[in-house]
Amino acid sequence: MNKAIYAIILCALIAGTNGILIKYLSILSTGAIAFFRTMVPLLILTPVLFSKSNPLFTGNYKRMLLASTINVIRVYLYLVAFIYTSIGNAVVLIYTWPIFVFILEVAYMRKPLKKGHIWLLTMAFLGMLITYSNKLFSFESSDIIGMVAAVLSAMAYAVTVILFKSESSRYSQEQIIVFQNLLGALFFLPFLFFLDNIQWNQIGVGVFYGFLIGIVVFKLFFYGLKYLEASTASSLMYIEIVSAMALAYFILNETLTANTIIGGALIMTSSYFITRGNPKKE
Repeated sequence: MNKAIYAIILCALIAGTNGILIKYLSILSTGAIAFFRTMVPLLILTPVLFSKSNPLFTGNYKRMLLASTINVIRVYLYLVAFIYTSIGNAVVLIYTWPIFVFILEVAYMRKPLKKGHIWLLTMAFLGMLITYSNKLFSFESSDIIGMVAAVLSAMAYAVTVILFKSESSRYSQEQIIVFQNLLGALFFLPFLFFLDNIQWNQIGVGVFYGFLIGIVVFKLFFYGLKYLEASTASSLMYIEIVSAMALAYFILNETLTANTIIGGALIMTSSYFITRGNPKKE
């Protein structure tokens, strides 16, 4: 049990490096960064892709490919969010995804909506309004572009969570990671041929980024999920927000606005209690 908790905490701390690595790689095109993020895990898990003893394309693989398609959009929006706005804004808004999962479950899976849930959803919406409120709404504003991308990425991630979860009993952890990255690696491949003056250290960081976030983070999370309730594991992952903001402050000298702190606190509180409200093991 303790090992599982430590695995999730380590996972969250490592995931907090996402923003720093993306900012460093932002000299590359968004598509090129997405290529490293998706292709590296796929190459590492090539044996899973071509396994004859445990074939990938069995069961409802069309649903998995649909999730993989949506994940292409999600990854691109995720990167746009961190490139265009501050790490604090991006990570807070991306963590609205549990709220969108809950909304989808209520709308399409007949999950009961209680009075307490309405208050939590209202709190999250208010948190998003506060986070946006000190920004001039214009699509010429990089902050607005990044923040809108963060929310859209959270929505897309919520859809993939439901799709992957519905088929998780039929596939291994490694197979799910392959499906997550399969179509993205193919879609973003052409971006690699339009790189100008790329340096080897950028390629090295790109490969490291794909390995760290695409393999290490997911393996640690899945390990923890084996021994912990899904609600516990998901709650511990909120450490990622603190980790990301701390790294942004100490490494990039990013400062947090009052809007981000107050809005983020409301969003995190709402997401936390919505996540805790589903104690079932997944």
